[in-house]
Amino acid sequence: MSAEMRPEEGIAGRFIRTAFDENRVLSKIEFTNGEDFNFAFDVVDALAEKSPDKTALIYVSRDREERTFTFQDIKEYSNRAANYFTKLGIRKGDKVLLVLKRHYQYWFTMMALHKLGAIAIPATNILKATDYQYRIEAAGVKAVVCTPDDKIPDAMDTIDPDHSLTKVIVNCEERPGWYAFDSGIMECSTVFDRPVGADAVKAKDTLFIMFTSGTTEHPKMVSHNHLYPLGHYITAKYWHCNTPDGIHFTVSDTGWGKALWGKLYGQWLCETCIFVYDFDTFSADNIFRLIEQYKITTFCAPPTLYRILIRMDMSKYNLSSLRYCTTAGEALNPEVFYKFKEATGFTIYEGFGQTETTLTIGNLQNTVPRPGSMGKASPLYDVRIMKPDGTFAGPNENGEIVINIENGQPAGLFMEYYMDPDRTSEVKRDGYYHTGDTAYQDEDGYFWFIGRVDDIIKVAGYRVGPFEIENEIMRIPYVLECAVTSVPDSTRGQAIKATIVLTEGTVGDEQLKRELKRYFKENIASYKRPRVIEFVKEMPKTISGKVRRVEIKEKDWKDAE
Repeated sequence: MSAEMRPEEGIAGRFIRTAFDENRVLSKIEFTNGEDFNFAFDVVDALAEKSPDKTALIYVSRDREERTFTFQDIKEYSNRAANYFTKLGIRKGDKVLLVLKRHYQYWFTMMALHKLGAIAIPATNILKATDYQYRIEAAGVKAVVCTPDDKIPDAMDTIDPDHSLTKVIVNCEERPGWYAFDSGIMECSTVFDRPVGADAVKAKDTLFIMFTSGTTEHPKMVSHNHLYPLGHYITAKYWHCNTPDGIHFTVSDTGWGKALWGKLYGQWLCETCIFVYDFDTFSADNIFRLIEQYKITTFCAPPTLYRILIRMDMSKYNLSSLRYCTTAGEALNPEVFYKFKEATGFTIYEGFGQTETTLTIGNLQNTVPRPGSMGKASPLYDVRIMKPDGTFAGPNENGEIVINIENGQPAGLFMEYYMDPDRTSEVKRDGYYHTGDTAYQDEDGYFWFIGRVDDIIKVAGYRVGPFEIENEIMRIPYVLECAVTSVPDSTRGQAIKATIVLTEGTVGDEQLKRELKRYFKENIASYKRPRVIEFVKEMPKTISGKVRRVEIKEKDWKDAE
C-alpha cells in the first residue's frame, strides 16, 4: 500500500482504500477484495454481525404502512429465501427474472440470489407481455419472482402455459401454478452457509443482467459481475454523501438500473439506511411529506422530478433534515438548478453514468458544481473525450465519452452484452469502452453533456430505443413507414414522437391520431408511448435508403427554439 492510500472507515475498509487531494476531494480509489467477494456475505452478513440491530431498510407501503428491517433481519430473510430457492431447484448460474416494483421482498430476493450465485434480472412492472417474453427467451430465464400487481402473473401465465418456468409470487398465498414466497420462506432455515466447491461463487461470476434499450431491434442484455457493487461505493459515499447515521431516498422502482445506484449496494457499503416508498402513483407532495416525517438526509431523483418540484410551493415543507440532493438519468437544466436552490437552499449535484457503468462523471463531495455540467470524472474511471477520427479532443471540443480499459476493466464496468459478442466488440474496442454519449470537457476538467451518438431517447430518466417502438407501430396495417424520435418537453425533458407514412388511401386526421393513441396505450409500455404524432408523405432518407431520424429530430428541436 502506497503512503497516500488509507482504508475507508467501517465495513468498507475491509475492501476499499482511498486518497484525496488538497481540497479533500477523492482522487484515487483501489479495491483489495479477493477472488471470492460476494456482497451479500461480505457486506450484508458482515454488517449483521457488526451491528445486528442497526436499521438497514425503512419500507413504507402505498397505504403508508411502515415496516423496518435491521441488517440481522436482512441476513435472516435472505438466508430463508436462499434456502427456499434451493428447494425450488434454483442453482448457481440460473437466471431469475424479478418484477417486484418497490416491494421489500426485492431486497431479500436479491441477497438470496447473490448468495446462491444465481443471476438476477430485474425488470419493471410497466412492460407488456411481449417485453417479458423477449427477456425470458433471450436470457434463458428459469424462474420468475413477481408481484400480483398490474396483471403481471396473467402475463407470465400467457407466456408460460406449459409451466416450464418456476413461478414465485409475493404478497399472494394462493395462485394455481405459483409458489407463495412469503409463507414459503418462513418454512426455511435462517442459516445458509457460503457455498463451497463447485457451487462456490467467484467475484468474476455474473451477478445480474439488466436489459437496456438500444438503437437496434431489441434491448441489450448488460451483464455485471460480483465486483460491480464495489464500484458504487463512490456513487453512495462521495456523490450521494451517504453516512452511517443517515437515511437515503432514491426515487426509482427496482426494475431500473437506478435502483442499483441508490437503493442497494453503495448505501449498505456506507452502512446507510435505505428508505423505500412503495407508491403506485407519483405525488410530489407525498415525497416531501415523507422527507419531513422520516427525516431523510440524502435524496436522489431524475431531473423530471425536480422540474415538477420547482413549480410547487416548497416553503410549506420542512426539509431541514436534508443534507444532499443529487440527480442523474438525463442532463439537468441550469434553470432547474437555480430555481431549486433559490426555493430550498440546496444545490443539486449532478452525475452521469449508464447501465453499463457506475457513476462515471459527477459533482463529488467538496467540489463546486457548475450548473449544467455533469461534473468531473470519477477516479474509478479514466474518462476521455474522443473525436470521430479516434484522436482525443482538446478543451471545449466535442466528442464521444470513452473509458480507458487498456490496463483492465475497473470494478463497476460491465463485462459484456450477454450472448452478443458483436455488440460487445462494437463498444469495447482499441482499448476503450465507447459510451455512445457525446460531451465536451472544459479547461478545468468539467464535462458538459451534448447528446447521444445514436438515436437513444431519454424520457423522464428512462432510456428508450426507437426500434422497439417502431416495430410495434409497423404492426398496424395502414402504417407504411415510421420513425421514432425525440421532441422537447418542458416537464420530461424529452417526449417521444412518431413520424408516420400512411398507406395509400388512408386519411391522416385527428380521428386517426386518437385511434393510434388508443393502440399505443394497449400495446406499448407507458414510458415508451409516442406523445406526438405527425403524418408525412415521405421520410428523409440516405442514398442507401435508411431513414434519417437525425434530420427529423434536428428540425423539431430547431422549431422549438
